[in-house]
Amino acid sequence: MSESTSLSRRHLLQFAGLGAAGLLLAGCMPSGGTGAGSPSASAGSGLAPGKFTATDFSFSSWSLTEEAAAPAIRALLDGYKKKSKVDITEVSFPYNEYFKQLMLQVRGGQFTGAAHVDVAWLASLAALGKLEDVSGLTKDRGYTASALKAAQYDGTQYAFPWTIGAIGLVTNSEIMDKAGVSEFPTTIDGFEKTLKKLKGLGGGLIPYAASTKAAQLKDVLIWMQTFGSDLVKGGEVTIGDDASIEAVTWYKSLYDQGLIAPDVDRFDARSLFAQGRTAMYDDAPVGRGAVTKDSPDPDLASKLVAESRPVLKKGDTPRALVWGGAIVVVGGDEGTRTAADFAQWATSDLDAVLADYELRGLPPATEEAQSSKAVASDAFGSRFAEKITATATSNPFWQFPEYAQIETAIAERVQAVLVGQQSAKDAMTQAGEAAQKLIG
Repeated sequence: MSESTSLSRRHLLQFAGLGAAGLLLAGCMPSGGTGAGSPSASAGSGLAPGKFTATDFSFSSWSLTEEAAAPAIRALLDGYKKKSKVDITEVSFPYNEYFKQLMLQVRGGQFTGAAHVDVAWLASLAALGKLEDVSGLTKDRGYTASALKAAQYDGTQYAFPWTIGAIGLVTNSEIMDKAGVSEFPTTIDGFEKTLKKLKGLGGGLIPYAASTKAAQLKDVLIWMQTFGSDLVKGGEVTIGDDASIEAVTWYKSLYDQGLIAPDVDRFDARSLFAQGRTAMYDDAPVGRGAVTKDSPDPDLASKLVAESRPVLKKGDTPRALVWGGAIVVVGGDEGTRTAADFAQWATSDLDAVLADYELRGLPPATEEAQSSKAVASDAFGSRFAEKITATATSNPFWQFPEYAQIETAIAERVQAVLVGQQSAKDAMTQAGEAAQKLIG
């Protein structure tokens, strides 16, 4: 029996739900600095607890552009506005544009306040020198140690951890049953055979709504790791090695066989899954709310099943990518302290966190919320933690401020392979060289 399956449910929620992922993430992030209180690169010397006068501020989030998530975010904002008697200016961009736009606005001094971020972005944002050190406000708020680590960069607590989980495979059990798949495959060979069975159902079903648009092709990195590529080792990019070439060659074969489809990103995949037009796709727990809200099937929620990613050979550890949302505070005006208070409240106040969990179902970052009945009794969330989050690791490119450009360079070469413009070997060699130049 594996360690993850021998844990109690509560410990699994704390370890897989979100302790392990955060610890693994921390192990892959730079560990420089003197600790969470180090203010060396932050906008000030660190925000401190204590009395302050609440002032209007801005809040930025890509979720405000999403039909499924926006009501939950606005409910949270309304709750704080009522509690603190302030106004909050909403700023939003679609996810695929959000990081670039946020970076531009922060760099140019056009945005101050609280911003919802992916933990992958912390290195890039911190490099701008405008994020506040919030360690004084995260202390003694009940965040798990691993969640706090996930929201640090270079030893400084640059963000309040909000939701820390992973990205993995989500399936529709009804479609799987129709194809005669009683047990999810554990190996790549078995996985491909399963996709062929699913295609045999006909009706235009896409067996696996894998990401194939360049904007989301970073998803292929987890398959490279599944095939044995380190991606980065000893400061050197390994893409272009045999494992990465083999992974992209296999991905291309799925594309050519119609087992995955062209021009699909995360949001397309959610739509296809909601409509019953695909049997599986990759997502974080946040996807549950999106697909069930948009589905004509009122029972879809009961058919969602999280599954471990297949491995290259028996005995390998299933790969999954750490996924996490956090709230940073961009300093520079009188609303800074209020923005930080909002971020602290939204991520650690039990009532606020559980109200958000009820609407979005995202794994919380405090021990109190994780052990609450609402979270512990969530069957889908518990299985997701066991099957996916328990073995999740971070993307090793996150440690570099240039990580977004690195992922874009790799995605463009993978796209060239899919559409037949380059061989996997040539494309991955070029991708690796481009990535290496970006990190120096």
